[in-house]
Amino acid sequence: MRSRRTPARDFYQDTFREFCQLSAPPSRPGLRYPNRGMKPRSPTLEGFRAIFRRPSFVLAEIAWRWSFGAAATLLLVFSSLRFLDTLPVGKADLLLLRTSQPVLILRALAHIFRGSAFRAVGAGIVLALTLGAAWIVLASLGRAATLKALIAYFRESSIFASEQEEKIGWRLPSLFALNFFRLAATLAAAVGCLAAILLAAAASRPPDPSPGSALLIFLTVTMLIWFAWSTLNWFLSLAPIFVVAQGKDTFGAIAAAVNLSRTRAGSVFAAGTWFGLAHFTAFVLATSIVAFPLDFAPYLPKAIVLGGVLLVALLYFAVADFFYVGRLAAYVAMVEMPNAQVSMEPAPTAHSGPSLATTSPSSSAVDITELILSDVPASS
Repeated sequence: MRSRRTPARDFYQDTFREFCQLSAPPSRPGLRYPNRGMKPRSPTLEGFRAIFRRPSFVLAEIAWRWSFGAAATLLLVFSSLRFLDTLPVGKADLLLLRTSQPVLILRALAHIFRGSAFRAVGAGIVLALTLGAAWIVLASLGRAATLKALIAYFRESSIFASEQEEKIGWRLPSLFALNFFRLAATLAAAVGCLAAILLAAAASRPPDPSPGSALLIFLTVTMLIWFAWSTLNWFLSLAPIFVVAQGKDTFGAIAAAVNLSRTRAGSVFAAGTWFGLAHFTAFVLATSIVAFPLDFAPYLPKAIVLGGVLLVALLYFAVADFFYVGRLAAYVAMVEMPNAQVSMEPAPTAHSGPSLATTSPSSSAVDITELILSDVPASS
């Protein structure tokens, strides 16, 4: 009697297979990928293998991400300096700023920024719209280029030669829509966090202060907002794979991403876990290493200390992008090769005795016409 397959059972089987393959020793010579009728290979291993064999994938991701970050930083700095130049600063304000007294400095700043709120809000809105539009275009082009290279890599390899043969396309309108939804979700999360602050402030008024309740409300609402945003952002960041690889539209790609997380839950969980652990390890190491230049702050020039901190931060961001591309490659492997197989055929070994003949499937099959296996009496 055959056992029934359930989603829970498939999840545990996929997860167990992923962790067993990751913790197994290096494969022996003689392994090959002959067909699609055997157990699937670990997409997580394929992701690690892709980024180590082709570091150009990571460099391309770093190029478009850091280009946008540098441009956005320069634009923000330039806009802030231009805004500060428009503020009137009198001699009394300069005198209060030079007193080094916090109360007097705050009074001077309040006088300087008085009446400039409207201009600050207007400049912030213009900057947000400009950077948002630029990010949608650049993220769509960069993601399409990275995914196109990853899909071509997997399809050109011997592992994936017999799988998807569709022409890889850019499908920019769908990518624009997906990145617009990601930006809208981020904006909604920011508005939600602001609402959490206002709700916490309303729960603790001066006549009856309750800082504990206010903090609890703020943390609870913020965690719920973060969970909803991270889940939605994950699906929207996974959907471009189906746009580029299978030519799906915006909502079709989102539906395919949800279906992948449901049908390959074990593989998705294993890939996220292993790359997440690697990213967390890099974060812990970076926060530990950055303490060294800070320890020498009293003895070294500030420029050197700041340069050391900036160098450690850049190295951490590069490693984070490295593991992000690896996880993306693992997801591409799941999409391109849902039935990728590994044949555990042992390598031939030298021996002095006669070699054993390998039986073919046709010779090992049972002949149902043999009378010895039949339940029909033989005719005399």
